[in-house]
Amino acid sequence: MSAVFLMVVLLAVFAVYVVAKTAVVVPQQSAYVVERLGRFSGVLEAGFHVLMPFFDAVRYRHTLKEQSFEIPEQICITRDNVQVAVDGILYLKVMDPQRASYGISDYLFAISQLAQTALRSEIGKIDLDRTFEERTHVNTQVVSELDKATGPWGIKVLRYEIKNITPPKDVLAAMEKQMRAEREKRAVILTSEGERDAAVNSAEGRKQQVIKESEAKRQQQINEAEGQALAILEVAKATAEGIARVGAALAGQGGMEAVQLRVAEQYVKEFGNLARSSTTVVLPATLSDVGSMIALAMNLFKDGQRPPPAGARVNQALPTTPVPPRPARPPGT
Repeated sequence: MSAVFLMVVLLAVFAVYVVAKTAVVVPQQSAYVVERLGRFSGVLEAGFHVLMPFFDAVRYRHTLKEQSFEIPEQICITRDNVQVAVDGILYLKVMDPQRASYGISDYLFAISQLAQTALRSEIGKIDLDRTFEERTHVNTQVVSELDKATGPWGIKVLRYEIKNITPPKDVLAAMEKQMRAEREKRAVILTSEGERDAAVNSAEGRKQQVIKESEAKRQQQINEAEGQALAILEVAKATAEGIARVGAALAGQGGMEAVQLRVAEQYVKEFGNLARSSTTVVLPATLSDVGSMIALAMNLFKDGQRPPPAGARVNQALPTTPVPPRPARPPGT
């Protein structure tokens, strides 16, 4: 009885082992490569599969997802003979599980080595100053070179990205000095341009100020001239009107007597002013005869009112009255 039970147990274990070896569940985005008696039999896709016991075996398991792995840091030499340490990250995907299994033994290691050699080649084509600005170009060239080699392996290289570019410390110090000098140069240039613009603006402002002042002065002179002209014109009009009114008054009744009175007043006033303005006064002998002086002035006024004869020259001289010599003053006076 115990021997029968032992046989049953052994058969059950063997059945479980056979089922485990023949029943295969492939996960999503995965592919299994099956060999039958050591030869390629097929590729199992996602799902449940039953293999032939003792004949079929799963040899390779591949993921069809996009994979990423780091490219180790390496020393590259630029075209101007400067050593820089460069590392990166690579993205790839298995497109053909059969070729990825039998085309190469370890495609990850092979692609990593190819990426390093391609990167060294591309870095050697450019100068140090351009390595930072040519990252996109270098990435594209590395992907292009890797695609040529990984096509027969059933691998598709999607992207390559440079992570870090690390020059030596002395080169970094020199680059910092160069960057500082470039910034100081730009600052000096901007300062000089600002001073130039300020000087130009100041000169333009002074120019506009001089122009405005000259225009204001010219307008002021024009206004003053127009004002003086209007004033002269008004004075002339007032003088003409006054003369006309004086003439009309003289022609009226009592006009001549008023003129005689005015002349007498002016005569006395002027002799008084003459005595105040000078210490030495020469008096005419007929000073007391004011009537004769008024008659002389009126004769001159009447002669001026007569129109000259046609064709005659107007050349009249004022009548003169001989002045007798002044008697000698007694001494002591």
